[in-house]
Parts: sequence; C-alpha cells; structure tokens
Amino acid sequence: MNDTMPTTRIAIVTVSDRASRGEYEDLSGPAVEDWLRRAVGSPCTITRQIVPDGIDSVRDILVRLCDEDKVDLIFTSGGTGPSPRDLTPEAMRQVMTMELPGFGEMMRQESLKHVPTAILSRQTAGVRGRTLIVNLPGKPASIDVCLRAVFPAIPYCLELIGAGALTAAARA
Repeated sequence: MNDTMPTTRIAIVTVSDRASRGEYEDLSGPAVEDWLRRAVGSPCTITRQIVPDGIDSVRDILVRLCDEDKVDLIFTSGGTGPSPRDLTPEAMRQVMTMELPGFGEMMRQESLKHVPTAILSRQTAGVRGRTLIVNLPGKPASIDVCLRAVFPAIPYCLELIGAGALTAAARA
C-alpha cells in the first residue's frame, strides 16, 4: 500500500484588465497562494494565471483548467463586483454544472463583519466535472476573510466530487 498522498492541483486565476496588461501589480493571486501555502497540509501544486475581465476570457481559462489540465481546485480572484466589466459570476454560470451558493453566502456574511460594501459582492462557487471553482474578491484583506470562512468545507467538497484530496495544515 502506498502511504503517500497524490499531489492536488490548484490553480489561481486573477481576473483584472489592468493586471493582465501589466499596468497594475497582481496582489490578489500572490495573496491567495500565500494563504494556501500556510493552510494546506497535504502535497499540492499551485499555478497562477492572469486574464482580463470579461465573460469569454474567464470562461475559456476555467474550461481549459477543468477539462484539459484537470486541476482539482480553482480560485478566481476579482471580477465579482457590480462594475460593468466585473463578469466573473456570469462566466461561472457558463462553466459550472452545479452551483454551490453556500460559499458565496458565507463569504458575504463574514465580509459584512468587516466592510458594509460586502453586500455588493457576487462571489459564488461551483463544480465542473471533478473540479471545484471558488470565486474570491480581489482585495488581499478580503481574500483572507473569505478563505477563512469557506476553506473548512473545501477538503470535504473535493472528496465528494472525486477530486484530489486536500488536508488542512495543523495551523493555518
């Protein structure tokens, strides 16, 4: 019997017009990765990508990561507000086969304890095949709040959908 746990594949997609053009330093992708490196206790590989805002760009990268690259877990960061170019939730609707609205509900609930504008957030989560996709806000402080709120459910969700196993570190 092999006692080693297979490596879980995680992708982080920053959704930002300015960051994708190199006009703005991506702070959210590194913030998600740093948080995960502290929180995940099992073997994992983490890749980061930046795409412009918009339905097509977000949809296309999510489909590729799920269907071709077969990643287990995707975090998007950004594109979840009410601005005209914030279309990550619309792209998610075209990609996911099952929505998990409790993730967004929990993120908004926890975020409202810190900022009254959290009610404007449109984060959600969903499943495509054996991949869990979670939309996060774009601000690093909000990312921390949201990941703390939803991360406890992620390992079990990955187990239920047949994705790679993930365990929490002893101290996140």
